[in-house]
Amino acid sequence: MSLQCGIVGLPNVGKSTLFNAVSSAKAQAANFPFCTIEPNVGTITVPDVRMSHLAELVNPQNLVPTTIEIVDIAGLVKGASKGDGLGNQFLGNIRNTHAILHVLRCFEDPNVIHVDGSVDPVRDKEIIDTELQLKDLDSLDVKIKKIYKQAQTGDKESARTLEVCEAFKNHLEQGKNGRTLDIEPEKRALIKELNLLTDKPVLYVCNVDPDSVVNGNAFVEKVKEAIKAENADILIISAAIEAEIAELESYDDRKVFLEEMGLKESGVEKLIKAAYKLLNYITYFTVGVKEVRAWTITEGTKAPGAAGEIHSDFEKGFIRAEVIAYNDFIDLKSEAACRANGKLRVEGKEYVVKDGDCMHFLFNV
Repeated sequence: MSLQCGIVGLPNVGKSTLFNAVSSAKAQAANFPFCTIEPNVGTITVPDVRMSHLAELVNPQNLVPTTIEIVDIAGLVKGASKGDGLGNQFLGNIRNTHAILHVLRCFEDPNVIHVDGSVDPVRDKEIIDTELQLKDLDSLDVKIKKIYKQAQTGDKESARTLEVCEAFKNHLEQGKNGRTLDIEPEKRALIKELNLLTDKPVLYVCNVDPDSVVNGNAFVEKVKEAIKAENADILIISAAIEAEIAELESYDDRKVFLEEMGLKESGVEKLIKAAYKLLNYITYFTVGVKEVRAWTITEGTKAPGAAGEIHSDFEKGFIRAEVIAYNDFIDLKSEAACRANGKLRVEGKEYVVKDGDCMHFLFNV
């Protein structure tokens, strides 16, 4: 499963600086709006110490971690939903992502201009919310117009979809984001194809000055208050610190730097964990002498679905899965020892995969 997150926010809030720090790509970062015109795409390797421990035991030829794709999207301004600035392009890019990393400027710096003249993260959030809501309303109006006549003729599927569209429309017209609408999952699924922007999971990334990275500041507290009704998470990060960490070559140097800053882990690691939590993702492993590999799946996925992440044939012809819990593999140090001690389980189609499971699939096509 390829996870793609879009970094969004007003111009000059630190999006590209953060992108440069967390990805393998290098976007231009400059003190003027629309520095990022085409979406830059970078790949982050997901840090998982469990892979290293498994590799120590089996000494594989290859080690393949899972990754997150980060898309740095052009800054948004008022009127974007109507095409102002780079609005239409921005909104098209964000529609293709799984989750939104909404960067909010929570620091003062006279040397970095703000597109609206002053630092106010809550106002900035509301500007982007409004533009995304307006774009979603456009999408809903088109859908409603398309299915209205069908619903009137008694088509039950169209009638159900129309009801959901109108519920979302009413919610958005109140200035609320789609993700906050209290509606049954099966009804929400009826308009999944619309890929509503405000219905995507969001992580608010508060970009603070280095001195505020541990405990936050007054700006962060205002953001927390503003999003209380959204059931969304906040991540406090300093893009400036992450930029410095990215310049350090060795793990030891990065560790010392983090300790000096009073941090246990980098913002990159926190961001990845938060993104996984946001989308209810977990990791399972395939372990062998040729390769130790991590695979990303949604929590609650059953064994055939997990097998399908490797290849569709594995899911179609699924017979059974051999499963070893990660801790058992580490404690007993080999698959053979796990098998001998009754720690290798044979599971069928209804088995729900657990985070850290080491799996081998049997299939027939």
